[in-house]
Amino acid sequence: MISQRRQNTKNPRQIGQRSGSRSSEILEKFSARFRISYFICLALFVGGFCCSTAQSALVSPAPLNPGLASPPPPPASQQCVWTGVEKIVTIGDLHGDYDHFIRVLKGTKIVDSDLHWTGGKAHLVQMGDVMDRGDQARKIFDLIRQLDKEARAAGGMVHQLIGNHEELNIIGEAIKNPEYVTPSQFQDYLSPDYKEKIEAEFKRKNKNGDDDELWKNLMSDPEAQKNYTETFLLLDGRWLAEQNVIIKINDTVFVHGGLNLEYAIKGLTWINKQYRSEFQKIFKSEALPRQRITFAPESPLWNRDLPTAKDSYEEEVDKILAALGAKRIIIAHTPSIPASRETIERDIKKFGGKVWISDTGIAAIYHGYLTALIIDENGRLTVGVY
Repeated sequence: MISQRRQNTKNPRQIGQRSGSRSSEILEKFSARFRISYFICLALFVGGFCCSTAQSALVSPAPLNPGLASPPPPPASQQCVWTGVEKIVTIGDLHGDYDHFIRVLKGTKIVDSDLHWTGGKAHLVQMGDVMDRGDQARKIFDLIRQLDKEARAAGGMVHQLIGNHEELNIIGEAIKNPEYVTPSQFQDYLSPDYKEKIEAEFKRKNKNGDDDELWKNLMSDPEAQKNYTETFLLLDGRWLAEQNVIIKINDTVFVHGGLNLEYAIKGLTWINKQYRSEFQKIFKSEALPRQRITFAPESPLWNRDLPTAKDSYEEEVDKILAALGAKRIIIAHTPSIPASRETIERDIKKFGGKVWISDTGIAAIYHGYLTALIIDENGRLTVGVY
């Protein structure tokens, strides 16, 4: 079923530009912290002291609450390449928009009216950025985890890729930026005991107070931020940290942000393993390597070369594809709002179909189109609009 785009109340391209600008500021701040920690460590080393403790304190977040249960570290290597898949359904950034997500799911007919898997042996790829800007990330993750179990039982699979907003939450940075975490998402990832205590204190002091203002104000409180991050890691974060950043199904590569040749040469297994390794270091408050991949501007979660480059970049795209042994790359991250329903395919296809952009503004905040990229058993890609 094809639906018309709603009238814009804001310019979605401006939202995307503001998002990119804000992301750059955060990356610069994190990089600055890292550089400071490196030189402090170097000085301490020259002075005869061990620098690992100092670097950990500056680069990594505060130690997590040891009282919260945590699963064992994930395996060093995990499957990230699949062949012989008959159907692939790809859905871009959701940013907490559960209602639009289920509209797309139902439109592609891989779930029934009760949201149970009907896709058989198909693979569903969610491209990351389920979190932030919208309210229902936790509800989306609950559904994705349910569908993954049902899909595997039917011979299919659900791939939840990590996006840069998942990374921001895993490392404890998203909650420091109020334009990312909404009050509803904030409440969803507070522990029940802590939330109950805060609500009781508020009602005792403010009988007619505004609950919305309570949560907005609380989001800047360091203790509340810590509780949010710890509870998020317990409920979804550690599971997310075990997911892939980049995968290849048949002859198509899927990655949230983008990929340059340097990372393409390193390969999918290396990229995924490196992310998992650094996430585990962050969980343990250990020092990250100087040449880190997490929160790096040109990393696969933040790179914007593929969606923004001019046609002359196609030669580089060919080298990237050759290094990956792939025919095409599907990306997200950079909102590409089509000019009209009739121009959707033209507006999200780059370099003659070697690169496709799945972020068409599905989330309500972007006022875009609800789409899915569907690849059949013959490798033909079509765009569904719902």
